[in-house]
Amino acid sequence: MSGARERLTDTLYGLGWATVKKLPEPVAVALGRRIADTVWKRRGASVLRLESNLARVVPDAGPERLAELSRAGMRSYMRYWMESFRLPAWSPERIRNGIEVQDIDRVTDTLATGRGVIVALPHLANWDLAGAWVTTKLEVPFTTVAERLKPETLYDRFVAYREGLGMEVLPHQGGSAFGTLARRLRAGGLVCLVADRDLSASGTEVKFFGDTARMPGGPALLAQQTGALLLPVTLWYDDSPVMRGRVHPPVDVPETGTRAEKTSVMTQALADAFATAIAEHPQDWHMLQRLWLDDLEPRQETS
Repeated sequence: MSGARERLTDTLYGLGWATVKKLPEPVAVALGRRIADTVWKRRGASVLRLESNLARVVPDAGPERLAELSRAGMRSYMRYWMESFRLPAWSPERIRNGIEVQDIDRVTDTLATGRGVIVALPHLANWDLAGAWVTTKLEVPFTTVAERLKPETLYDRFVAYREGLGMEVLPHQGGSAFGTLARRLRAGGLVCLVADRDLSASGTEVKFFGDTARMPGGPALLAQQTGALLLPVTLWYDDSPVMRGRVHPPVDVPETGTRAEKTSVMTQALADAFATAIAEHPQDWHMLQRLWLDDLEPRQETS
């Protein structure tokens, strides 16, 4: 990304946070839907990639059904952005009433015993709203990791935004993140990680909707090293202003096997939980990037 384009991107996000949060909620909702439909009609690379990914999730869908899903997917994605831009202006009551989560006691009961908890989520619905709900409704602080974005000023905006919602945010790059996460978990804390897309190119291979993808092994490794409970969590939207969520049964550490073998089994279990929820709510999976190995650009060999 060129310097000029980076500055433009940062400016646009800055305008979003500065202006959208001031709009009445019905106006923001309508604006988000209008933007989503406009982007969808242009059939750009992100929309086409979303549609290609959805074709794997719903393999029996014809062109018309895929088009409907991708349009709904862009509307869901833009709902995420409109909510995120407005979250800093939401009252605590609005945040507390913004989500209903099934089986949240799997998180709270475990934390009450002093044992750390790792929550692993896919890119479904609005994970930032879920984080704000955890710090506001449950009054539980937690630590997460953010991808390094360009320009650096945009990354700083995201970190400041999430820290303003009560999260501790660590940069994805850098070896210190894993150690910090492990310390938080050993102290009985909560760690939340978006875990359906590997950013390191050295993740764990899983079978996902019938083909091979790579997902981060960090959640499984943290559970093995710290004794923390690993819980898949999925989110989705319905026709109401309230987001829905579910805490799935825990992913246990296998009793036998090498560390790599245990990580593979546990990451596959996460992928299976994610796949179940994505299949139920495909329009809320905001995966606008390449994910499956067959879709990734071939790497150039270095001498």
